[in-house]
Amino acid sequence: MDERLTEVNFAKHLNTVFRVKVNEPRPVELKLVEVKGYGNGSNEQSGMERFSFFFSGPGDLHLPQRTYQLEHEQLGALDIFLVTIARDEQGFVYEAVFNYFK
Repeated sequence: MDERLTEVNFAKHLNTVFRVKVNEPRPVELKLVEVKGYGNGSNEQSGMERFSFFFSGPGDLHLPQRTYQLEHEQLGALDIFLVTIARDEQGFVYEAVFNYFK
């Protein structure tokens, strides 16, 4: 697991822009709008890192569900699987879910 992909690390970059390279004339910009951690339930295995990142993207271009290379000014390039979860007045909302042993 990439050591940059933690809830604590991404929380430091809330409200910053990630650029996605796609087959478009310009990179797509996604804004990190929420980092949400999930605690372990009583019936779940301990020692897990579980969290989600939520990104807000433009409304004029939809990114289908798949792995994208996201580039960030401070974090560098990261391969992240994105899923569209909503569309609002500002554009599309994407989620990346992480669940792994620490």
